[in-house]
Parts: sequence; structure tokens; C-alpha cells
Amino acid sequence: MTMGKVIFYEDRNFMGRSYECTGDCSDLHSYMSRCHSCRVESGCWMVYDRTNFMGNQYFMRRGEYADYMNMWGWGNNCIRSCRMIPMYRGSYRMKVYERDNFMGQMMEMRDDCDSFMDRYHWSNGCMSCHVMDGHWLMYEHPHYRGRMWYFRPGEYRNFRDYGGMRFMSMRRIMDSWY
Repeated sequence: MTMGKVIFYEDRNFMGRSYECTGDCSDLHSYMSRCHSCRVESGCWMVYDRTNFMGNQYFMRRGEYADYMNMWGWGNNCIRSCRMIPMYRGSYRMKVYERDNFMGQMMEMRDDCDSFMDRYHWSNGCMSCHVMDGHWLMYEHPHYRGRMWYFRPGEYRNFRDYGGMRFMSMRRIMDSWY
């Protein structure tokens, strides 16, 4: 049984050639010249506007995305790569740090945080983290707004590696979203 399935289309409104994907794909250009709409049939996905899981990214769950470029404000960019987010059923745990390289104040997170500023009075947001359990989305603005980034278990010492972003809110990617 496949955990995730997404169908990408060359043109808006599910027109043109299509490519069915059931796992990570670092370069959709290998299968189609462009991608301007998609249908997520199952699972949760991150899509990227550059190859090799780079550039702007957006979280997608089950549904239809007939014209995502206007919806996400991507201008002329289109989906170039995608990553399936594995289904996870367990506890969520992440240590977030006020500064790079796990420095400054540290808080252990087990649930969503809609504003680091409001909850912890961190005016610069979160600058490094260690994800122990679960899969998380971090956002550049409070209340889950702005550009986002997907974090899976691992150590993330320096958010400058992620386009210099500072993260001001975060949420768990829950199975209930599938």
C-alpha cells in the first residue's frame, strides 16, 4: 500500500501532460517540462520551486491545487521537486534555541507555538533546533504565516543555511491532516 500519491500536471486546471508520484522526486523536469497544478490523492507533501528540494517550499495535503502559483504568490516559478512527509504516529518533541549553534535560551516543544515572541519573548524567533520526534513546519511570521520550512528529525544548527530565515511560529504535522 502506498502512503502518498500526488499527480502533477503541466498546465493549470489539471491540463496537459501529467506525472504520478508516490515518493520523493528531486527533479520533476525529468518527467515534464513544467508543473502548474496538482492533485494530492493521499499523504502530505512539501513541494519546492527548485530542484533538489531547494528554494521556496509549500506544504500540501489531500486536495486539488488547480492554480497554486497565484494562491502561493510564486509568480513565474513552478514546482520543480517534491518530498513526501512520512506518516507519523507518536509523540512530538523538539528543542528550539534562541540563537545559532544551540546557544541562548532553550525551550523543549511538544505542541504547536503560534508566536515565539508572545510565548517566550524571543524577538528574533528561533535560530536553531534539534528535532527529536515528529515532523514539523516552521514559519517566518507568527500565527503560521509567511514562508515555511519542513523539519524532520535531526539537528539544525544554523538557519542561515535555510535562506537566512528566522522562525517565529511552528506547528506539528499531524496524522489527522492526512
